[in-house]
Amino acid sequence: MRQPTRKAALVGKREAYRIEVARHLQTALSSGDSLLLVDYLCSHSNLPGPRGNLELAWAFADEVGEVASARPDELWRLCNALTTVTAAEAPVNDPREFSPFCGTVALGALGSVVPGFWNEAIGRLRELAGDSRWRLREAVCMGLQRLLATEFQQTVAVLGQWVATGDPYKLRAAAAAMAEPVLLRDPTSGEAGLRLHRGILAEVEQMVERRSEAFRVLRQGLGYTVSVVVQASPEEGWLFLEQLAASGDRDVRWIVRQNLTKNRLASRFPERVLALQRQLDVS
Repeated sequence: MRQPTRKAALVGKREAYRIEVARHLQTALSSGDSLLLVDYLCSHSNLPGPRGNLELAWAFADEVGEVASARPDELWRLCNALTTVTAAEAPVNDPREFSPFCGTVALGALGSVVPGFWNEAIGRLRELAGDSRWRLREAVCMGLQRLLATEFQQTVAVLGQWVATGDPYKLRAAAAAMAEPVLLRDPTSGEAGLRLHRGILAEVEQMVERRSEAFRVLRQGLGYTVSVVVQASPEEGWLFLEQLAASGDRDVRWIVRQNLTKNRLASRFPERVLALQRQLDVS
């Protein structure tokens, strides 16, 4: 008998979780008490551990999006309440951290299917982008990707405003949200991803404070996101990489080096990668 692929297994698990989520969500909406829902999310969080239960988080957001049109206001209040659980109440790697994680992703789902909540969703995600917990910051990116999937141009325009703030956490959120190949399949979206990264790297070059945790997080994120947008728009992307490699900024050059090690570039453009690595070595 042929064994199911890992992808198929994950899809099956996600659908199984969704059945349970639907039941608990309905109970929470009917009773006005989300305690059982929160207990379910936290008890199946896989925390503490290196990887939270992403399949469950996706299932929760999927189900929220599916039933949003029937009870949008109640769902907004419920999901937003989940996001208000603080780091003091639910620190990193604590099972309780998973409920604000799920709520954050679900806000993106709500904003993507209920037009009236788009502004509220992206505004709340902006507030959460600077959360001290790395998982919550990842949830912000996942929520933004839900918005990008349905309102690409509008969301990109607002992310451009985030970039203009110069806030490292907001820059990192914008970069990571855009670094999703599925969102960059056509030339227009690929160019948008590259344009956003041009703005982000321009902000990096102007930053004076580089010892903060926020800057470290931004630099680390850019160490892979640039390669995603270059792959999506290769001709302009390689010009961008060459410009970055010629920079006198050591952090920018580190970002270039990291992206050149990514298989998405190394396997597709081996000669260009080698040439740019040599340029970095001698300059």
